Amino acid sequence: MSHNVSHTEDKSASDHLTHFDASGQAHMVDVGAKTSTHRIAVARGSIRMKPETLAIITGGTAKKGDVLGIARIAAIMASKRTSDLIPLCHPLALTRVAVDFLTDETNASVHCTAQVETHGQTGVEMEALTAVQIGLLTIYDMCKAVDRGMVMSEIRVLEKHGGKSGDWSATS
Repeated sequence: MSHNVSHTEDKSASDHLTHFDASGQAHMVDVGAKTSTHRIAVARGSIRMKPETLAIITGGTAKKGDVLGIARIAAIMASKRTSDLIPLCHPLALTRVAVDFLTDETNASVHCTAQVETHGQTGVEMEALTAVQIGLLTIYDMCKAVDRGMVMSEIRVLEKHGGKSGDWSATS
């Protein structure tokens, strides 16, 4: 399968894909000249399930153990391995990873929020997104014996701070 990539010379810096060079070939972005700053990203996602499945999670009766505790550790571990999973991500020395789960009985869901931080030359949005997705996948894995119909959704970056582009929020 071939990929045709069109490039326009007059695009602003915010309008072009940074992971492609002038000839359209994928490359790892050179961040060597960028200023090292405190960078933070917050991502969130949800997994919807049967009410009975949520009751198993909140009641601590899952056969595989503490679902949310294990999902939290998986999410933290995944954030540290993002560059092994996403081909053009830089390996980063993370300074903080916080993962929280909120159970939502009304919607039979668990919401996962990850905040990832570093002091470096590139952002941590991918690490936060990876943490959320793997946290949710771990919940799925631990509960699939009782509920194969769980649905993960709304996985997105909520905010980022630091770097040349400054602060950004999904609400702005």
